[in-house]
Order: sequence, then C-alpha cells, then structure tokens
Amino acid sequence: MKIFYMGLESYQARYTYQLTDWTKRAYDKRGVKYEIIPGDTIDDSEAIVTGQVLDAHGRSYFGMSQMMNLVKKLKAGEITDKDAIFFEDMFQPGMESLPYILQQTPEKYRPTIYLRCLAQAIDPDDFVHVWGMSKWMSLYEQMCNEIPNVVILASNEEMVAHMRIANWRAPIYNISGLSFGKEEVQGRVAQKPFMERKNRVVFGARWDQEKQPQFFLDMIQKFKEKHPDTEFAICQGGPLRSNNEYYVKEAQYLAKQGLLTIHENLQKNEYYEILADSRVLFNCALQDWTSNTVSEADALGANVLFPAYRSFPEVFANDHTRLYVPWSMQDAMDKLEILLSKPSPSMGQISDWTDGTIDRMLDIMTGKGEQWRRDGNHYRTPVSENKY
Repeated sequence: MKIFYMGLESYQARYTYQLTDWTKRAYDKRGVKYEIIPGDTIDDSEAIVTGQVLDAHGRSYFGMSQMMNLVKKLKAGEITDKDAIFFEDMFQPGMESLPYILQQTPEKYRPTIYLRCLAQAIDPDDFVHVWGMSKWMSLYEQMCNEIPNVVILASNEEMVAHMRIANWRAPIYNISGLSFGKEEVQGRVAQKPFMERKNRVVFGARWDQEKQPQFFLDMIQKFKEKHPDTEFAICQGGPLRSNNEYYVKEAQYLAKQGLLTIHENLQKNEYYEILADSRVLFNCALQDWTSNTVSEADALGANVLFPAYRSFPEVFANDHTRLYVPWSMQDAMDKLEILLSKPSPSMGQISDWTDGTIDRMLDIMTGKGEQWRRDGNHYRTPVSENKY
C-alpha cells in the first residue's frame, strides 16, 4: 500500500505549519510508502484575511490545485485499489471530482479514501454555523459519504455520535486525538522546572465566540481579587481577532487595566517559549474536539485545565483534577489554584497519547485498527472508557 497524502497549506500561526512534518516523521518511522500531493498557495502572506480558521481564498486555491495534481495521478493509473488517499480535512475544494471519476473507473483503480473530520456542520459550534454555511456544507458532507471506498476518521467518541445522528452512512473510526509530534515540539525550546516558572495562566485558543472568551475574562477578574500576583496572558499567532468584535474590545480593556497581557503575531517558537515558562494552559471552549494547544502545553511541562465537556474527558482520560464542571467558575478557580501550585502527576500523558494519533490512523489504514471502528447500534459503548 502507498498513501497519497493530501495535507493542509502551511500557516506559521496555525498547527498546519508542523502538520506535514509530524506526519512524515510518523510515516518514516513505520516504513510506510507515501507521496505528498503538493498544492499551490495563493500568495506568500500565510495570513488569515477572510474567515477564521484558514483563509477562505487560500484554502480554496490550495485545495483545488492539490486536487488537480491528484487527478493527474488518477488519470495516469498511478493510484490503484491497493493504495490509500488520506485527506487531512474533510472539506477539500474539488472533492466532487473523486466520486465523478471513481464511479466511472474500473474497481482496480479505486483506492480507499480516508477523510479526517475536524468539525464540519455536525458540530453546532463550528464556524460554518456562524457564517450561515451549514445548509450547503451538510449536503457536501452527504456527498462525501457516497464517495466509493470512503472511510471517515473522527477525532473522538463525541464526534462519532454527532456523525451518527446526522445519518452519515460511511464507515467511521475514532482516532481519539489530533495529529501531534511530541519530539518535534519539545525540540524547539528548553523547558524550565515547574517551580521556576512564572505564575502565569495562558489562553492559547482562537478568540472566537465558540471558545467562550467571556468566561476567561470573568475568571481573570475574580481570580485576581484573591491572587493579585497571578499573571494571565492571551497568546495569538496573528493579531487578536474574533468573530465577535466585542470580545476583542473587552480583552483590550482588561489589558489596559493591567489584568491581562495580550501577545499577538507570535511565531511558533515564541509561543512555545511562553508556554515553557508558564504554569497552566486554560481552556473554556465549547468546541475543540481535542485541541492541539493541550498537546503542546502538556508536552512543554505546563499544567492544563479544561472543561469536562464533549471530547475533553476522553482527551484527559477522565482526570477530575484537570477537568472542571462546565461552566462552574468556582470549580475552575479552585482547580486553577492547585494547578498553579504544583505539577500534575499525570503531566505528559496527554501528549504521549496524541503523539500516537498518526500511528492509530496508520493502524486503521493497514487493517490493524478495527477496535476503533464505530459502526452498528453500540457505538456509544466505549464512550466512558479511559483510552490510556
């Protein structure tokens, strides 16, 4: 088997900057045959100008050029039924080419198609609902379910459930995490011993409404009444922006009051330097479906505190000491106090688990990961089980 890899365009401000490298390292370690299908970038800015996750023009331009290169290989007969095509994102402009071609192609030239779902319209907090795109996106997803030999990869058990109630018909597997390369991340910066770090809490997610920034801002004000020496910081790979401008103004107001520091336009290593000198990464998102920020912080020796909501209990192996009751401000602050005082005895376990996500995908692609298949009527059975 050979894997034809359909990666995402690289953004310094996003995890996509490292994604292909993490994948190549895992593939090389396993001795997997693969080929990276290139795409063209619309410009060299790596800026998210239109949209909020990836730039809408840049994603479309890269994706369609990448599909053109893939179609060339299909036309030349270079891809057969022994091979696999892996898409890092289920939404790929030009995807309709695949069912159009494959359903008119002999079966010996029909590879297995693996689509990794990152959120999509099945997620009530995804940006497609913010922008009114959900109607046509859900129809796009139904088309994807009809691609010959398609397999869909979900990030966790909760995402599987959302797919199933949307009546997705394709085989679904839970890969239980996002792609991550722990060794690569740790190799970028030196870590400080926990007790030598600044008494700092970092917010590393996007500042959009689904991340619930108001909860973080309210917590800062209450927590600093009792612990005035605690630092709070927002870290962003680009300028501080949001799909609700109110939250930007609120953060800037608190920053002027000296309650909060806003770090903007950070390069990856600059962000990692801050993490490696901070004690806690805090998250209050409605939706992250794992969150690369948790893997990065855990790998760099910071404690992590997330709500016990949707996918996060699975990510944390149900660790009650680092999960707070959603959306209990008091519980979050009580646990934050403890996590600022000492390193968690479970530190490192989350990033160890997510470091194996690409391997779990490879297991599935090579027929060794059937324990992750979530078909039938009992797909909810493993929801409460610790994965590690």
